[in-house]
Amino acid sequence: MDLSHRFTVPTPVEETWAHFQDIASVAECFPGATVTEATEQTFAGSVKVKLGPIALVYNGSGTFVEKDEAAHRFVVDAKGKDKRGNGTAGAKVTLAMESSASGGTDVQVDTDLAITGKPAQFGRGVMQDVSDKLLGQFVACLEQRLGSSSDSSDDDAAAAAGGAHKADAGAETAPSADPVSAPEDPAPAPAAAGAGSASTPHSAPPAAPRPLRSTPPPASSDDSLNLGAAVLPVLAKSYWKQGLGALVVVALLVRWLRRG
Repeated sequence: MDLSHRFTVPTPVEETWAHFQDIASVAECFPGATVTEATEQTFAGSVKVKLGPIALVYNGSGTFVEKDEAAHRFVVDAKGKDKRGNGTAGAKVTLAMESSASGGTDVQVDTDLAITGKPAQFGRGVMQDVSDKLLGQFVACLEQRLGSSSDSSDDDAAAAAGGAHKADAGAETAPSADPVSAPEDPAPAPAAAGAGSASTPHSAPPAAPRPLRSTPPPASSDDSLNLGAAVLPVLAKSYWKQGLGALVVVALLVRWLRRG
């Protein structure tokens, strides 16, 4: 099935393109995805998917079959297989970037998806809606990463400029070594009486170290892609009329049986 998505991020196209070259960092924004190794042309990893009580783990790899830096476009061919043999997944993803009118980057993603097993029971319409929802989470994470990296770069530049300004100001206000206007050395202060017999005051004993608090370990969170939770709202939105009609029919049958 063919899926199409388009989104915009607020960073310039060159910066966005450079960020997408770090495939491991980009994968961290997609629920359930982990990249275990990556080179300039290939990568490998896994995707954890939950479908109700069924947990799937797709282990696979991907290859950049095309990469055009001047046009800001690349094509990835990825394949994976569930480690328990419950299905396979393959995707050919074409991603293209271009500058937006606002100074950000418009990103177009076209996916040719082929899946077998349990997730294959959903049609194209449901998968498009679910992928739209997941893409919203991905874009929100990506915008946060790109925004934080841009803010840190601005802070570093501002700090460097401030340091240079302070150095220039210090050089201008430093006193000149003028022998004529320099003050005479002050007379030495008289020695205190009984200095030789004065005893050195005792220093206070160091405070006893406080016992360290045992911090409980953080609760383990399931980072799997919960496909069931994403699908159910879509199904409810798409088929609520059919569901309501079925409930009415059931209610009528129950009422008729009670009368009988």
